[in-house]
Amino acid sequence: MDDQKIIALYWQRDEGAIHATEERYGDLLFSVARRILTDPQDSEEAVNDTYLKAWNAMPPNRPAALSAFLCRITRDLSVDRYRCRAAKKRLASQYTLSLEELAECVSDRETPEQAADLAQLAACISAFLRTRPATERQAFVSRYFFADSLGEIAARQDSTLSQVKSMLHRTRQSLRDYLQKEGFDV
Repeated sequence: MDDQKIIALYWQRDEGAIHATEERYGDLLFSVARRILTDPQDSEEAVNDTYLKAWNAMPPNRPAALSAFLCRITRDLSVDRYRCRAAKKRLASQYTLSLEELAECVSDRETPEQAADLAQLAACISAFLRTRPATERQAFVSRYFFADSLGEIAARQDSTLSQVKSMLHRTRQSLRDYLQKEGFDV
């Protein structure tokens, strides 16, 4: 079933929308959650929570890209679950590793000024990424939004692990320089 038909089912409040969503996007959503949470049970719960949140969000929302809409929900729920769990104990995951890599160009100190500038920071990062080649941009988003492993990115881009590491390192360096030019303290 295509996305528009699935969205129409949500708008009709037809419970078949959940089944259609699970059939079409269940594996994708589970992989997004699993990269962040590493635990299959937590990942499954995050995906189930995604279905509920999508049900509650449509209507009034009519997403232009259902897969992106669902992935964003899954990612946000997974990050929230990860933070709760990480508060109790530290676990290594692709999400942790990707955040550690980004820490060198974006600080984690949260002052009132930084909290107010988050939207501006996001806009600057988006503007920076629009200036990068498509493969570099895709690798960056895969690593730091979807928490894909370096190996997965290398396989998708038909390149070596070393090439991906180097590209991401150069991209982070360029991002840091760009953010400094834009007035951000990194």
